[in-house]
Amino acid sequence: MTSKLEHKEHPQANGAVVPGDCPAGPERGQRAEPAAFLGPGGTGVEVVVLESRANAKGVREEDALLENGSQSNESDDTSTDRGPEPASPLKETSFSIGLQVLFPFLLAGFGTVAAGMVLDIVQHWDVFKYVTEVFILVPALLGLKGNLEMTLASRLSTAANIGQMDSPKELWKMITGNMALIQVQATVVGFLASIAAVVFGWIPDGHFSLAHAVLLCASSVATAFIASLVLGMIMIGVIIGSRRMGINPDNVATPIAASLGDLITLALLSGISWGLYKELESKAYVNPLVCAFFISLLPIWVIIAKRNSATREVLYSGWEPVIIAMAISSVGGLILDRTVSDPNFAGMAVFTPVINGVGGNLVAVQASRISTYLHMSGEPGDSPGTAPRKCPSPCSTFFSSDVNSRSARVLFLLVVPGHLVFLYTIHSMQGGHTTLTLIFIVFYMTAALLQVLILLYIADWMVHWMWGRHLDPDNFSIPYLTALGDLIGTGLLALSFHVLWLIGDRDSDVGD
Repeated sequence: MTSKLEHKEHPQANGAVVPGDCPAGPERGQRAEPAAFLGPGGTGVEVVVLESRANAKGVREEDALLENGSQSNESDDTSTDRGPEPASPLKETSFSIGLQVLFPFLLAGFGTVAAGMVLDIVQHWDVFKYVTEVFILVPALLGLKGNLEMTLASRLSTAANIGQMDSPKELWKMITGNMALIQVQATVVGFLASIAAVVFGWIPDGHFSLAHAVLLCASSVATAFIASLVLGMIMIGVIIGSRRMGINPDNVATPIAASLGDLITLALLSGISWGLYKELESKAYVNPLVCAFFISLLPIWVIIAKRNSATREVLYSGWEPVIIAMAISSVGGLILDRTVSDPNFAGMAVFTPVINGVGGNLVAVQASRISTYLHMSGEPGDSPGTAPRKCPSPCSTFFSSDVNSRSARVLFLLVVPGHLVFLYTIHSMQGGHTTLTLIFIVFYMTAALLQVLILLYIADWMVHWMWGRHLDPDNFSIPYLTALGDLIGTGLLALSFHVLWLIGDRDSDVGD
């Protein structure tokens, strides 16, 4: 009887058969026990199979057996089992990646160009002149697209690619939970960004104004809330539409999130801060009232996000990356404030959103793609096809045959032609205070290439590192990467302007 039971254990539900000489360990003996309670009707095989499938997600040996039998024609449990189903990101060529990324990349770039033109104009407004801490808010609030909208796009792209948004019920559940979640995060991060702006503005000068602090708080919270609401709705529409058109959402969602993100956020920040500044003297109660209104809505969004299983975990554990990213972006804002406030470097304002936006867009695409690739292998903490790399070499990041290395090469090659198009657009629109001489273009391109090179390398390490520590990269990696993009881009651009000024590149009219 025992030998008969061990023999019946070999057939699998998907049609695979384990060789007869496969050793039967204690686990196999235990799985054979339920068959002893069945009659001789031949149902023992069915019960054993069901138990094997129930344990497939937790037992490595059974995972391997299921993979070996995945060639069967059976299609049961396709919505819940994580089988090695072929996915479009793994079949993409360099041409297809570039083709899908190019249009949203250019669209996002023109959005950052428009944001740069807006910043170049509004920097001369009274609110930016007399409340210079608003400049510190610029990278922090523009970085919300990386903290919230791009993270939302990456999270929903992964959910769409692995089939978690196929049914209307699942789709509605993802939409309501995620929209409530980003409203909570936007309100809190906007409030903290205003505090950081007040602190960073107070430390160097030693001057504190309560009225200006309330103005910064109201402007930041209102801008973050409205911008996240608008951009979140756009993101959901883009991901649903791209999925139905057969386009990989990872390639288009994050750039489109940034295409309007910078422009909408900067326009809202400028308009709201200007309006509240005008009311500062005659109606001082308006600023605290606006701030209190948006903060009072927090409990509503918290309750909605908490009741949704898709966002409950992120509501509790997703604060560290967005808050740290906001702090990093605020340091970049401090650099921008100190540089743009100097009349010699006023021309830097128009280029800052462009170089930061392009770098953040490209690295967000790469991080989203790597995260989706890992999610197709299992859950965070599981070993994918290759073990998570602690410190990948630059050669493996950019020159291997891996699909993620291929996409890194494509994204890096987009930097120079993309920035040339954006620089020409700025020059044609007579934006900024800088003439595009050859030496300026060389310094600018060097800064842009170095920024993207560093970001793509960090993304390759960070996403795998987080995955190996049971952290979902969709929720944790992009805020850090886009914030680092703001800091590195602003720092390298400021350094380039300083060097150009020191070597006396008068033909470029830096700060003229």
